Amino acid sequence: MNPLVNPRAVSPAGSASAPPGGAGTALVRAPGPRLADGIVARPGRRRRIDVALAARQHTAYTTALAAAGWRIGAVAPADDHPDAVFVEDALVVCGDLAVLGRSGAARRRGEIAGAERAAHELGLRIERIKDPGTLDGGDVLQVGDTVYVGHGARTNEEGICQLAHLIGGRKVVPVDTRGCLHLKSAITALPDGTLIGLPDLVDTSVLPCMRVVPEGAGAHVVVLGPEHVLMSASAPRTAATLAADGLRVTTVDIGEFEALDGCVTCLSVLVPRRAPAGPWLPAH
Repeated sequence: MNPLVNPRAVSPAGSASAPPGGAGTALVRAPGPRLADGIVARPGRRRRIDVALAARQHTAYTTALAAAGWRIGAVAPADDHPDAVFVEDALVVCGDLAVLGRSGAARRRGEIAGAERAAHELGLRIERIKDPGTLDGGDVLQVGDTVYVGHGARTNEEGICQLAHLIGGRKVVPVDTRGCLHLKSAITALPDGTLIGLPDLVDTSVLPCMRVVPEGAGAHVVVLGPEHVLMSASAPRTAATLAADGLRVTTVDIGEFEALDGCVTCLSVLVPRRAPAGPWLPAH
């Protein structure tokens, strides 16, 4: 064990709890019966998916969100759509605005209806990306007043332009991606706004300095609070390093979703509680 790491700082899901709903609402959608038919970037490396295990992993994931103070908002099932559990791709929330995506993977566009209803129930204003634009929420990384948007297979230039218009007032930075599904497959951000990830998979010329991770899943961080992050259990070295730096790190096993090119960010949309004093906004 690294002698600098507090062994309590890296904890499995469910090891501590916060007041329910204090941080805001976490929108999630349970995996459907056709999960195993989800899209994978490299079909030749597809493996068997244990749907029952995936359901248990998803429950543990939502438990971790709830324990961190997020109220769980269940998005209506979309059982005809195998990838619908990756609800992050369906919408982007910026303040009181929800922008419904239009995936570059045409078979995923039927996932939007349930996400739209969930956004409406939260009282969010609703806009949408329109043809010929395409945009997946997994390509959108919000860090303070800057919004980085991945430009690749799922999100095109027109989609980025439409998003920039809809969220006017914030700086939108397009980022070319290569060899990864989404921008947030390659980079995310820590609570202080520092980028963390895999620089070889993105155009770093448009980005500030990045903290490089020793393992692929280490690039995937969900900010749960000002000093609290959620990570995959498959990135133990990164988790230990962040804990040594003073962050509280909660880990979850999401192996069945990682086998479908998913990660911890894909499985939720965090909608922070809005308050007159100005809410803390996670980089998610």
